[in-house]
Amino acid sequence: MSERARVLVADDKENMRRLVARILADAATVEEAEDGARALALVASRPYDVVVTDIRMPGADGFELLAAVKARAPETEVVMMTGYATVADAVRAMRAGAFDYLEKPFDPDAAQGVIERALEHKRLADAARAAAGPAAPGFHNLVGGSARMREAYGLLEKAAGLDITVLLLGETGTGKELAARAVHYHSARRERRFVPVNCGALPGELVESELFGHVRGAFTGAAAARPGLFEEANGGTLFLDEVGELPLPAQVKLNRALQEKEIRRVGDTQPVKVDVRVIAATHRDLREEVRAGRFREDLFYRLHVFPVALPPLRERAEDVALLAVHFLEKHARAARRTLEGFEPEALRRLAGYAWPGNVRELGNAVERAVAVAAGPRIGPADLPAEVGAAAPGPADPATLARLPFKEAVAEARDRISRDYLVALLAEFGGNVTRAAERAGMERESLHRLLRKHGLRSDDFK
Repeated sequence: MSERARVLVADDKENMRRLVARILADAATVEEAEDGARALALVASRPYDVVVTDIRMPGADGFELLAAVKARAPETEVVMMTGYATVADAVRAMRAGAFDYLEKPFDPDAAQGVIERALEHKRLADAARAAAGPAAPGFHNLVGGSARMREAYGLLEKAAGLDITVLLLGETGTGKELAARAVHYHSARRERRFVPVNCGALPGELVESELFGHVRGAFTGAAAARPGLFEEANGGTLFLDEVGELPLPAQVKLNRALQEKEIRRVGDTQPVKVDVRVIAATHRDLREEVRAGRFREDLFYRLHVFPVALPPLRERAEDVALLAVHFLEKHARAARRTLEGFEPEALRRLAGYAWPGNVRELGNAVERAVAVAAGPRIGPADLPAEVGAAAPGPADPATLARLPFKEAVAEARDRISRDYLVALLAEFGGNVTRAAERAGMERESLHRLLRKHGLRSDDFK
């Protein structure tokens, strides 16, 4: 390598940090973090090639650090280590994007081999990205280059620079938590914690205790005082997913917490000041919920400071191929499989499906395909039955009608262009020279179009 690689080792045990630093002394410059909070601060302030982290640490655990790294710098490789190894932990780590997994106590030579492979993988990936030219538009871990997503990226980037409440709107599976993480890890609060909570999953009788904490004896079973999620997120960001599911009494207290920047634990008489940036998300139409009396109007306006709508996948069909390749690389690595890509017909089927479950459903479909594919490429038979039966169609007029005329024309043109490129590459088996001759354009011009639409000629060979 022209420059010495950089590795961060995060573990609350000093002897473990020193062991990893020693075995990597010849391969990289190693920095250490004694807990999760320090590790979060370091990855927010400087780049690393590899992060080696314990799973159980004070301040923030390894999974939180893994999420922070992948939101802030997706190209950084992460190796997880723990003395409490379980199959569930290993699967969770790999599915979340970890490069590999070490169980303590580990053999130093074996650990060195894993980390050096992660460094080599990062080096090769960096070289491949440099050779491929400018990357497709994106915002941290969000993927897509469509006009609708570029608009969302612009708003999310502005939101990251403003320390205000953000409301993310969109159907289930459109990537609202990824967007929230991207805003946090691009903001001035990135060195502190990102604390997510699914409001719909909180038991009704415990919502206020979970959010605001409680004092000892506040209710049956409250044997000790416990801080709530607002206090856990102090100085950082609290992500309230599915905020529309909160019961009305909790909405009253949430509104007051946002207004006064203080909370009161259940059973306590003294307020506690908190410095928290709230990002809320919902798949519901909150204006309709207000009219129906299920959501407080004052809280709606308190949350609706900087709204950002994430489009459903059916309204950005040109992003399907780019997302499919992204998920293929992610899940193939997790499954320790080597796959060359998609057959052209499989890509056409993916593009023709409506994706009611949005990006999440696409990710699940590709994960299944990686698991069942018998050959080197994913074909139509490897896709879920409902996806494999899909056939691409023209741009949906009802979708286009929701856009201004110029945007609708641009969106339709993009979709037609992408369909043309897929058919062209499929006909010539990914041969860009022959495809460019048929299209009547220079090879570099065709390459630029392919990058714009998230297509790779290798996927058609």
